[in-house]
Amino acid sequence: MKRENQKVWFITGISTGFGKELAKVVEDKGDVVVGTFRSEEQMRKFNEGGTHNRLGVQVDVTSLSQINQAVEKAIHQFGQIDVLVNNAGYGSLGSIEEIPEDEIRKQFDVNVFGPINLIKVVLPYMRKRRSGHILNVTSIGGLVGFPSSGVYNGSKFALEGLGESLALQVAPLGIKVTNIEPGPFRTDWAGRSATFVQSDIKDYKPTIGKHLEGISNLNGNQIGDPVRAAQAMFEITQVETPPVHLPLGASAYKGVRQKWLTMQTEIDSFEHIGLPTDYTEEEQLK
Repeated sequence: MKRENQKVWFITGISTGFGKELAKVVEDKGDVVVGTFRSEEQMRKFNEGGTHNRLGVQVDVTSLSQINQAVEKAIHQFGQIDVLVNNAGYGSLGSIEEIPEDEIRKQFDVNVFGPINLIKVVLPYMRKRRSGHILNVTSIGGLVGFPSSGVYNGSKFALEGLGESLALQVAPLGIKVTNIEPGPFRTDWAGRSATFVQSDIKDYKPTIGKHLEGISNLNGNQIGDPVRAAQAMFEITQVETPPVHLPLGASAYKGVRQKWLTMQTEIDSFEHIGLPTDYTEEEQLK
């Protein structure tokens, strides 16, 4: 049973990366962790090696039945879910033209439909208590497009839009939503947690090929520290009025600010074409 004033966190994908580090921070702060694993063995070790403040559950985020079972188990054991962290995800990298359709669908199943289903299952409990915080771990790739990340960008842009709209829907109910937007961090994202489709099309070598090579070379040398990222994610849940967007790391802040400048220039430069597409005042009166 949870103690009074303890928060219960439901975090997807805690076997590696941000999820693993965030689970540690949450436990260290005295809160309860319900964490998902795809491997039964990893789940068992987590449950055997901890305290009463943790519960590992086996969940494939593409399975609605497994999500339902895990959330029901968490509610039965701890009575509530205060923070939902949609962390589980991966990157599908390559040219949009060459990534197979089944891989594209898998990317959206994991990165978009998984979080949607978790939100739909957890929200009724948060609405009942008029309290809760949902963290969607998107990416700077949910705000800025990159040459080799078209399918991944698409999934994360979708999650960004979902989070923005959800924040407006649930704010009057006392529920908060924050999109977490990391830049390059020293996790498995650019390694075993990504799928790479190398381009066989010569036209893409200078763009996609070069960008994929840069990602591979950066793997293991990223400037971002996952432990500090986890601490920031915990800290944002302690803020009375948290933001809808929280970039993580210098690269993310640089990227989003450059995006703003580029968009402003585009909008101003082509306003003469896009702006005059409304009915005129005279036409509206007819």
